[in-house]
Amino acid sequence: MKYICLGYIEPNKFESLTESERNAMVDECFTYDDELRAKGHFAGGEALQPPQTAATLRWQDGQVAITDGPYAETKEQIGGILILEARDLNHAIQIMSKHPGVKAGPFEIRPAADLSEMVKASEKRRGGG
Repeated sequence: MKYICLGYIEPNKFESLTESERNAMVDECFTYDDELRAKGHFAGGEALQPPQTAATLRWQDGQVAITDGPYAETKEQIGGILILEARDLNHAIQIMSKHPGVKAGPFEIRPAADLSEMVKASEKRRGGG
């Protein structure tokens, strides 16, 4: 089963590290990602640019409203996603609890939704299936 792991980072946490500390953390994270790949657990992932590069879309008063930056009520901002292959949620937690990125901020782990039946039904309604 796929799990989406949202990695959050505390503001200025990474920037406050020395260059050698940053390099060590990055190398440690990439080493663990390589282990996940080797064991068939790493199904994908991407780091994100800083929150100030984001735009948030929301439906408001019958139209799309655009807000600069992330729409969050928390200090931590999402730093990246990792798509993990695991047996169940407990297995996903066990795997991600060893990820060095947890030192930079929390990880939220959610099961990926299987929308295949919903997509098929929509395609049928739209005349494509």
